[in-house]
Amino acid sequence: MKNLPDFRQLTDRLINEPSDEPMLVIKTNLDPKQATEENPYAQGKKNVSKTFEAFFKGEEA
Repeated sequence: MKNLPDFRQLTDRLINEPSDEPMLVIKTNLDPKQATEENPYAQGKKNVSKTFEAFFKGEEA
């Protein structure tokens, strides 16, 4: 494994702390039907795992 620098020493990026505030996520009829459509994590793949699809559909795997 590579020796990685401590994140506190990195000056070329911004690492934000997680928010303590609640987050509101709204699914609309404009959202794609398939988890792979317009999803940069799928990169145009047609076949993805059930865990991947469940995550983006908001279901439990």
